Amino acid sequence: MKYKLGIDVGGTFTDFILISQTGETSVHKTLSTPEDPSIGVLSGIHDLAKIINTDIDSFVQSVDTIVHGTTVATNALLTLRGAKTALITTKGLRDALEMRRGIREEQYNNHYRNVVPLIPRYLRLTVDERVNAQGNILTPFDESELIPIIEFLKAEAVESVAVCYMNAFKNSSHEEQTVKYLRANLPDCFITASTEVLPSIRFYERVSTTAVNAYIGPVVANYLGNLTDKLDEINFNGTLLIMQSNGGVVTPDVVRTSPAVTVLSGPAAAPTAGVFYANMLGYKDCITIDMGGTSFDASLVIENQCITSTDGSINRYKIALPSLDIATIGAGGGSIGWIDKGGLLQMGPQSAGAMPGPICYDRGGEQPTCTDANVILGYLNPDFFAGGRIRLNVEKTKQIISDNYAPKLGLSVLETVTGMYRIINSNMAQGVRQVSVEKGYDPREFLIIVAGGAGAIHAGEICKELEISMFLVPNVASIFCAAGMLLGDLKHDYIRSYITALSEIDREYFLKLYSQMKETGTDTLKKEGVTEENIDFYPILDLRYVGQYHEVQLPASMEDIESFNLDKIKDAFHKEHNRLFGYSLEDEGTEIEMINVRLRTLGKTEKPKFLSGTESAVSLDEALKEKRQVYIPESNEMREVPVYDGDKPLSGNTIIGPAVIEKVNTSVFVSECYSCEVDDFGSYIVYSKDVYPEGFRP
Repeated sequence: MKYKLGIDVGGTFTDFILISQTGETSVHKTLSTPEDPSIGVLSGIHDLAKIINTDIDSFVQSVDTIVHGTTVATNALLTLRGAKTALITTKGLRDALEMRRGIREEQYNNHYRNVVPLIPRYLRLTVDERVNAQGNILTPFDESELIPIIEFLKAEAVESVAVCYMNAFKNSSHEEQTVKYLRANLPDCFITASTEVLPSIRFYERVSTTAVNAYIGPVVANYLGNLTDKLDEINFNGTLLIMQSNGGVVTPDVVRTSPAVTVLSGPAAAPTAGVFYANMLGYKDCITIDMGGTSFDASLVIENQCITSTDGSINRYKIALPSLDIATIGAGGGSIGWIDKGGLLQMGPQSAGAMPGPICYDRGGEQPTCTDANVILGYLNPDFFAGGRIRLNVEKTKQIISDNYAPKLGLSVLETVTGMYRIINSNMAQGVRQVSVEKGYDPREFLIIVAGGAGAIHAGEICKELEISMFLVPNVASIFCAAGMLLGDLKHDYIRSYITALSEIDREYFLKLYSQMKETGTDTLKKEGVTEENIDFYPILDLRYVGQYHEVQLPASMEDIESFNLDKIKDAFHKEHNRLFGYSLEDEGTEIEMINVRLRTLGKTEKPKFLSGTESAVSLDEALKEKRQVYIPESNEMREVPVYDGDKPLSGNTIIGPAVIEKVNTSVFVSECYSCEVDDFGSYIVYSKDVYPEGFRP
């Protein structure tokens, strides 16, 4: 029996999904090990071997593919624990990282402070070279200028170097010379050039992305080294793939060169899985929401395509690489409740993480979290958390809230945790608005797909606030991103800057750029084992009206590119501009300008099978575990409700709220205004009683 294994390392839990070639599925969670995430990964692999009743050697030999998502790069940026990094740039430009785009992020905030650059000024060094905007060399590069720089970098024990020269995207020869010289003389340093990471126009975006790549490079390389060493120790001989921010997967060798492609590695898998589950119900548009232990992620899918952006940032550091457009806020199970200076209760963004964790974990945590609120409100069973592997100390939780928090708010313990529950739900609803309403989409027109261990406890209240009448909780909701990793394809994004009016475009040069990117992408995918018939190409053009500052990314077909069908491209641009901004300048005859040409090369991978429920479904009476006191938001009171065993086959059953469906790795709260259908795959379709008639079948 052969298996595929998806692994998602989160801030609190590491999730695993194991799927056999015939579709049998096993899921598992372990606590993450932030000091070295690979320890938690190997611990989970050993646990899975026990779960399927085999020894570790036989199990590892039967796993042919591991797809892995990691927050190592993200956490290095969030905690500012990356490598000691230097920047070598063109003379006169050392302060570009500090100056940024010259625009304050918060224009009306008089207390605004600029983000501290990842590279301090004394480590930002310059050489006297210059290439003009046409790619012509104005000042030749002299390698001798690097000799004192290298001595200085050695004396400062610099671990990583970013190289970014003005207009290198038009002529990369100076960067190539510099990198070659540095790698020969600083063999232990991580060296990266802007043209290796982002060969495109706009200097700040390029230098910032290159700096991020260099800053996290040694950290990611060290983690991958630890992981591959541990996999070698247990004799893993299969394929290891890493999830990218764009929703695709790549080999570890690509990540070692361009670690910045993994800054949203974990969350990027959710929209991919969302497409799969939305299609099961006949939907092409969906919003995925994923509430984990540390954060809440929301993302949008339109016509089965995950929305991407090149205007991303992590911790205010600009990263202009293509990544899925995901709104991330600090709202997870470990989000801490606190009282601000005005005496108001707040939730997050700070998190208790895996250690010490929430108070109820009984591992030294002293600050109440969302998980603490949920266990007091009855949504979590203190004796069955993580299947009973973690016993929750409810009394200690109540005592700390009673002593230190409730009196300051003038509330009871129940009122305090109720407030925590409502506040975090409102915060998450705002996260959904960021990817929908703020982008011109009405969230009521989308299927909401709920993921994460804690997501299904809160989804009903989030949807009520957004006036959404139905949501889906997949059968693998607790490890949704891990499942999405097994559904991802190999993806590589390429970009070339070509600034021209569409009416003046050089057809031969334009097609040459795409031909070069196609060739590079095809060669890369073939080296990764993809056959030519499984390779697809998706062109994108960055267009704007002449005189505009920002451009629109317009997807095009390879057929339109190769046939040079500019009329079709122009029409599509006018329509997209009108959709995004409410107007177009088509009637005025305003010239359209092209800035960049992009190409996404996709290598289709073999997808695992997900079995539908093969066991005979049990009745709700057989699945009833207990009745317990649970908080009902509609009536603002604790009430006894049925608790069903979600790990039993419930396909075909209708569960009338209020009720709790309890699984080993997650719980689903069906509030009083909802009913729930269990489909053939064991997923839960929760819908409003007021909108859908009794006996409704989605």
